[in-house]
Amino acid sequence: MKAIVCTQYGPPDVLQFAEVAKPTPKNDEVLIKIHAASVNPMDRFSMRGAPLIRLIPGLRTPRHKIIGCDIAGRVEAVGTHVKQFQPGDEVFGGTGVGAFAEYVCAPEDKLALKPANLSFEDAAAVPVAAITALQGLRDKGRIQPGHKILVDGASGGVGTFAVQIAKSFGAEVTAVCSTRNVHTARSIGADHVIDYTREDFTQSGQRYDLILGANAHHSIFDYSRALNQGGIYVIVGGGLVRILQGIVLGPLLSLIGNKKTCFFIANINHKDLVSLKDLLEPGKVVPVIDRRYPLSDAAEALRYLEEGHAQGKIVLTVEHRNDT
Repeated sequence: MKAIVCTQYGPPDVLQFAEVAKPTPKNDEVLIKIHAASVNPMDRFSMRGAPLIRLIPGLRTPRHKIIGCDIAGRVEAVGTHVKQFQPGDEVFGGTGVGAFAEYVCAPEDKLALKPANLSFEDAAAVPVAAITALQGLRDKGRIQPGHKILVDGASGGVGTFAVQIAKSFGAEVTAVCSTRNVHTARSIGADHVIDYTREDFTQSGQRYDLILGANAHHSIFDYSRALNQGGIYVIVGGGLVRILQGIVLGPLLSLIGNKKTCFFIANINHKDLVSLKDLLEPGKVVPVIDRRYPLSDAAEALRYLEEGHAQGKIVLTVEHRNDT
């Protein structure tokens, strides 16, 4: 099969479109013929290597050669212990690694049946970004109907899902984005839109019950000041400095007063994929896709991701040859 292979850390130029062995599913795994995959920030770290990883002897080359974690496709074969799926089922979910390929094996509990109304491309845009938004709002942010929610970075992959999911919970949502994305934020249901090139929401005096930092640009202290008493700031994205602030300072700030700050990494699981399916099928949540690239152009897709201006998700389409 064909796959995007990364044998050394570096920029997108290190990626190779190469022939590799087709995987075989373990007892609890499903072999999936991939029709689409999507690009996530974590794929960039898999390609370039996190700074600390590159300093550890023996970890200077990628452990997993095929990157990518979001997929949608059709079940080709199942392991002996798999109960929920059978060959021919259309599924979507997360693989952890190996998604930028024609085939991949994924654990049964990281998959769900694809929403019937979505194309493979739309479904592949969902898993990591939408589950991050869902878990950030529901589990970490404790969202409730009527809450005033602010989504910073509302036009990106996580942000576009967060705005829609927050609305499905009955919240009043303020979206923060650039001028070019104001229309998109309104079109997906934001009650209020702040153009950060014209207004700094941290200086407005407005307070929120929950802030989801999908692309955190401000100091952790600025976000905290913009919270109501009892409010929660959840960091799910942003630069390394902002994330480190959340990891190191978040727990300390949470001990002072009654405002909470936390950083987390999403856990892809069957139950939450089904919850998202229940929002996607009636159209309460709609994937926003910026660009589509063929699998062979994954390097170009990652270059575009690194520019930081994607409006929604970036998707890779997989065309299968007659011999696969």
